[in-house]
Amino acid sequence: MNLDKAVLAFAGLVVLLGLTLGYFVSPYWYLLTGFAGLNMIQASFTGFCPAAVIFKKLGLRGGCAFS
Repeated sequence: MNLDKAVLAFAGLVVLLGLTLGYFVSPYWYLLTGFAGLNMIQASFTGFCPAAVIFKKLGLRGGCAFS
C-alpha cells in the first residue's frame, strides 16, 4: 500500500466512523465527518495532509499526490 491509498482509506474510515457514531451515539460526532471533509478540501489545495505526514513517518512509500 502506498501513501496515497493509505490516506484515502483513512479518510474513508474517519467519515464512516463519524457517520456511524453520529447515528448511534450523538449527533455531535457528525463534526468529525465535517472535519474530515474540510481537511480533504484543504489538502487538495495545499498538498499538506497531517495523515500523510504520519503515514510517511511510519514508512509507507510515497505516491503521486503526497510525496
